[in-house]
Amino acid sequence: MKLKVAIIFGGKSAEHEISLVSATNIYRSVDRIIYEPLLLGIDKQNRWCYHPRYTDGYVDLAERPYFEDASPVYLRVEDNGAAVVHRQSNQVLETFDVAFPIIHGTFGEDGTLQGFLKSLDIPFTGPDVLASAVAMDKDVTKRLLRDAQIPVADFFTLFKHHPSAHSYEEITRRLGLPVFVKPANSGSSVGVSKAVDKRSFEQAVADAFRFDNKILVEEAIIGKEVECAVLGNEQPKLSVVGEIVPTKDFYSYDAKYLSVDGAKLKIPADIAPDLADAIRQTAAKAYRAISCEGMARVDFLLRNDGSFVLNEINTLPGFTAISMYPKLWEHAGILYKDLITELIQLAVARRIRDAKLFRGNEQYA
Repeated sequence: MKLKVAIIFGGKSAEHEISLVSATNIYRSVDRIIYEPLLLGIDKQNRWCYHPRYTDGYVDLAERPYFEDASPVYLRVEDNGAAVVHRQSNQVLETFDVAFPIIHGTFGEDGTLQGFLKSLDIPFTGPDVLASAVAMDKDVTKRLLRDAQIPVADFFTLFKHHPSAHSYEEITRRLGLPVFVKPANSGSSVGVSKAVDKRSFEQAVADAFRFDNKILVEEAIIGKEVECAVLGNEQPKLSVVGEIVPTKDFYSYDAKYLSVDGAKLKIPADIAPDLADAIRQTAAKAYRAISCEGMARVDFLLRNDGSFVLNEINTLPGFTAISMYPKLWEHAGILYKDLITELIQLAVARRIRDAKLFRGNEQYA
């Protein structure tokens, strides 16, 4: 019997629309010989919805509305898996075995959804609760990486309740100009601005505080942006290093997900082999430092002198047509469909492993 895989998409974060594109690509690419996919949406008001007839026609969540005729639902644990239950009638509309969360940003890749699924004992792709929450908070991530002796860009942390804890003069005296200002807990360049003077700094701070109560001000690293894809649980695999060549000032949200002309991807990156190997090994070290499993895209900034800093660990990278994560694995010979299969297999394997651990500890309860 085929395993049923629920692709969970949407959500109320600023990256809702990107989730629709990623979910569409994943749904179309699931290996139907092994799995039976279904689409399970969360709308912008954070309501769970299911549309049983949506997949009868052409599937394109970005172009063909899903939520207009979808039924309000909730999840319930059944003997034969997780049940999708109509909120008013309590009728079971569908069941599934594995979840494939593809909700980017807050409430989707920050551990919130992962914790909910784990509480229902539903296996899910991607990292567990801890790694998801840690990687989402750029401030906490930097502190953990720094403790693991992994280089990160110098930074200040500002809080909305005390925004003047560090003055513009103090920050720029240490970091110089320009600086990047970003929300601590938003994903994929949302709310990120480059500040070149006091006026643009103050505007950047105000913009970042629209998305989070905690923000970071980081030194600007002049050089290349390179990325490494990681895949696996206890013994993760590493891709080659890819390079982002922005056609604009920096690798913005639009360039990362929406505009085919926003950036060019070089796979492999145009860097020396020994430097590429050092970056790959640092990616693996960072992956383990935050207890990551399943997948992650680890992003680096490479200075002109050959030194580098780790910029971000993205635990739920994009799966759009222009996303770096699947393209890096495609270069390694893992096609999109096979990548989806491997991520599902990793989710099931982790669930089996953790269930054995739980049963072994029951004697101490």
